[in-house]
Amino acid sequence: MEPELSQYARSRRAGILLVSGGAGFILMFAMIARVVGEPQTLVGSAFGILPLAVGLGYFVDAALIHRDLKAS
Repeated sequence: MEPELSQYARSRRAGILLVSGGAGFILMFAMIARVVGEPQTLVGSAFGILPLAVGLGYFVDAALIHRDLKAS
C-alpha cells in the first residue's frame, strides 16, 4: 500500500501528469501534421491546451499550498 500523500504532493503529481500529457498531445499532432504535410492537422493539437491549462492550475495550487504550509 502507498502512504497517504499530502495535498501539496497530490496537486504537484496531478500538475506533472496533466502538463506532460497536454504537451505530449500537442507535440503528437505537430509531428503528424509535419509528416503528413497537412497543416490542418495542427487543429487537433488545440485539444492539448485543456489538460495543459488544468495542469498549470494544479501547479499554482501546489505552490499556494506550499506557501501556506511554510507560513504556519
